[in-house]
Amino acid sequence: MIQTIVGLFGLIFGSFLNVCIVRVPRGESVITPGSHCPGCGHNIRWYHNIPVLSYVLLRGRCRDCGQRISLLYPLVEILTAVVFLLQYWRYGLTIEFAKGLIFAMLMIVLIFTDLLDRRIPHKISVPGIALGLAFSLITQVDNRPVGWLLANWGIFPSGLLLSGIGALAGAAIGGGLFFVVGEAFYHLRHKEGLGFGDVMLMLLVGTFYGPPLTLMTILLGSLLGSFIAIPLTVISSKFRNYKWPYGSFLGVAALYASIGGDALLRAYLQWGGFR
Repeated sequence: MIQTIVGLFGLIFGSFLNVCIVRVPRGESVITPGSHCPGCGHNIRWYHNIPVLSYVLLRGRCRDCGQRISLLYPLVEILTAVVFLLQYWRYGLTIEFAKGLIFAMLMIVLIFTDLLDRRIPHKISVPGIALGLAFSLITQVDNRPVGWLLANWGIFPSGLLLSGIGALAGAAIGGGLFFVVGEAFYHLRHKEGLGFGDVMLMLLVGTFYGPPLTLMTILLGSLLGSFIAIPLTVISSKFRNYKWPYGSFLGVAALYASIGGDALLRAYLQWGGFR
């Protein structure tokens, strides 16, 4: 029963995320005007705006003008519902669950704005960073290796303070690394390699999940991008100068890290004999 409710809320929030994905990069309000067809401008009736179901019943077309509705809309709704259920499976009804849902929604918006518009809007990333810092003061952030370093120096901050330090360290590692790499690439090649939006995205990831999962996000996002970009670049010449949405790859990796990252990290540490 609870899983059904969580899934339904995922579909509903996914519908709202669609609005954010389309409107935020354009600087438009996500509140007004109401949902409308981009082709004919008619307002979408509430019974034609039911997540996934309306798309199926309308056969993917506007009821008024017949213009095709992007498949993106039901896909985002279904993805959001799936991620909500995975977060519930991972955390149950806890504060970590609420944190995971907010993080997931932020990532889904940024994944698709970067994919569609090559933009990672500050209107999403900046509030996300603030929320990550706030959550670090009410739920623990993995502070390794910062906690180990402080303990070796004889400094033992309290749990929540250490959690906040872990969030700041994660942001510094993620955002700082991308900023340095981006600046070095620009000065060496005289063109932009990493956008500042990628820096902001990693600042966001760091504040939510601390150094270990931030580094995991960078590693998995880079691998995912390589597995997709390199073969396509070799196979087709049209991808030779294609601007790949690195933020989208990072966002997908961050979603995985927020759900299964701890298990992967424990497995790696055990395999390496560190635990």
